[in-house]
Amino acid sequence: MQVFVDAAVADFGRLDIVVANAGICSPAPWKEVTPEMFANTLDINVTGTWNTVMAAAPHVADSGGGSIVLISSAAGLKVQPFMVHYTTSKFAVRGMAKAFAAEMAKDKIRVNSVHPTGVNTPMGTGDIKTLIGRSVEANPRLGAMFTNLLPVDSTEPEDVADAVLFLASDESKFVTAHEFAVDAGVTQF
Repeated sequence: MQVFVDAAVADFGRLDIVVANAGICSPAPWKEVTPEMFANTLDINVTGTWNTVMAAAPHVADSGGGSIVLISSAAGLKVQPFMVHYTTSKFAVRGMAKAFAAEMAKDKIRVNSVHPTGVNTPMGTGDIKTLIGRSVEANPRLGAMFTNLLPVDSTEPEDVADAVLFLASDESKFVTAHEFAVDAGVTQF
């Protein structure tokens, strides 16, 4: 990551905006989550995000400030059943954003987290819905926790990108250490 970021800065001259989007999700009831599943999820979702920020943030500071956006999940704001490892990782990303925001403010770097509901991507469709469906069949009381307030099953990647664009832009110049929910209301249900 460091070699990639350093090369990009050498090519373009500076770095003002960073989006750290690392994520995997393998839904399963808690008793089916193996130590390997837990470790792999945290390694990619948390350590991958950390590695991105650590490689890029010094360049943003050298540029005189900017915006860093960490992609979390609705599961980083509200528990998502059948994903103890994923929920743990996305709460960690949320906390990471706040901790970085506190320390990087002196360098005029804003750090925020984005928390989407299900997104129409390969990770957010297909097998994941089947796996969650099986878990809901075994524990139906928790199924409603996946309900969006707005009458949509998922959002589009562009919906999340629009939120990221806002947080990267000067229109959000005084927004830092916040959670931006692009969640169709799922965290309020």
